[in-house]
Amino acid sequence: MPTEVDQQTQTELEAAAFRTLVEHLRERTDVQNIDLMNLAGFCRNCLSKWYTAAAGEKGLDLNYEDAREIVYGMPYGEWKEQHQKQASPEQVAKFKETNQEH
Repeated sequence: MPTEVDQQTQTELEAAAFRTLVEHLRERTDVQNIDLMNLAGFCRNCLSKWYTAAAGEKGLDLNYEDAREIVYGMPYGEWKEQHQKQASPEQVAKFKETNQEH
């Protein structure tokens, strides 16, 4: 049975885990979004969308591009230019097969 914690502590732990995940993804620029989608069903862009949605739930006006900059650690276009590789036909086929909703 997990250790019981109060809501504030749980929120702080979840926020710390999220920050660690984002930092890890910033460092692992070799991991392409299409590979994340194909293996895990989410990518950096999904995190950005979820971040935008969470901000909206709190009444904050945070647009998707600003959320992407938070997740990527730089403007998305810059990250894409520096790190994104052309997807292989196999990657694209797998994406189409497994991620119809994205």
